[in-house]
Amino acid sequence: MTRRPAVVAFDVIGTLMSLEPLRERLTAAGQPAHLLEAWYTSTLRDGMALSATGDYVPFADVAEAALRGLTGYSISPEQVAQVMAGFADLPAFPDALPAITALTDAGIRVACLTNGSAELTTSFVERAGFGPRIDRVISVAEVYRWKPSGMVYRYAAEVLDVPPQWLALVAAHDWDCHGAKRAGLTAGWVSRKSGGYGAPFEPPDVQGEDLTEVAAKLLGLTA
Repeated sequence: MTRRPAVVAFDVIGTLMSLEPLRERLTAAGQPAHLLEAWYTSTLRDGMALSATGDYVPFADVAEAALRGLTGYSISPEQVAQVMAGFADLPAFPDALPAITALTDAGIRVACLTNGSAELTTSFVERAGFGPRIDRVISVAEVYRWKPSGMVYRYAAEVLDVPPQWLALVAAHDWDCHGAKRAGLTAGWVSRKSGGYGAPFEPPDVQGEDLTEVAAKLLGLTA
């Protein structure tokens, strides 16, 4: 039986943090607006491929290389820098703070578990106003593997000092939830009305259309 978690770790990019403002930076660099989705997908693919071979390259480096490749190497170094600079100003989704607040008010510890850098994520959570409610920002850079490597989730449980079964991951990515489930964690998936959960993946324990719904369902699990 899935139990109410003692700690909830949120994925950051695409779950707490919106990438949408990067679309405008892409168009300012002469790229089509729809490139954003392909760029993020390519970045994830390449980072995961490196992890699968036992290698590690930081998120920013992988993202820059993916952007250059997707544009046929037509984008200038200055334009790449302008687009990448947008990561420093990305906002939180409106449901992020209410969901985190609901969990911490109920006595649940909250952390961030990200494929991005700790520096970028720490700046983001402080800017978004929920930094004081975050116990720990954990970056995959600490283990030199990208999610969904099981090593990342097991490391998070160790750092947060809880057995894996008492740790929940909340993410907008079905592959992330699958990785968490395979590592023994509870998983909460936020759909953001994006469609169904991927059929090849192990189903999440709870799901909702926004983070507040996911948080409420986690709190509703048997303690």
